[in-house]
Amino acid sequence: MNHKLTVYINNESIVEYDRNKRLPGKQREYLDKMDSDMDGGFKLGDEQIDNPDNKARAKFVAMTLIHSIEANNEQMIVATCAYLASREPGLTEVRATAEGENMMMDLIYDQGAEVAFSRTLN
Repeated sequence: MNHKLTVYINNESIVEYDRNKRLPGKQREYLDKMDSDMDGGFKLGDEQIDNPDNKARAKFVAMTLIHSIEANNEQMIVATCAYLASREPGLTEVRATAEGENMMMDLIYDQGAEVAFSRTLN
């Protein structure tokens, strides 16, 4: 298993998160709260997700991560990276590419699997 989760925006490495870093109890509690908050559903792009599975949660958190990078919100960058690294152990890369008003995102897993999705930039 790859011990790093790397976030790329427009092919530039922006964040490298080390999964081997032990999370303090408060941070683990916050990740559990993130899961609890998502249990009620959320909007993913234009689609309402009422009963999110792990992949939908990963997409939502990845979008939040990219937005946090754009907003330079360091605490949320760490929280979303920690969430993805702990809840999606095979995830090695989040790749985001701006194309006009859209942000295309790919979640790359160590098994070669890829999940692609997009959102409209606000």
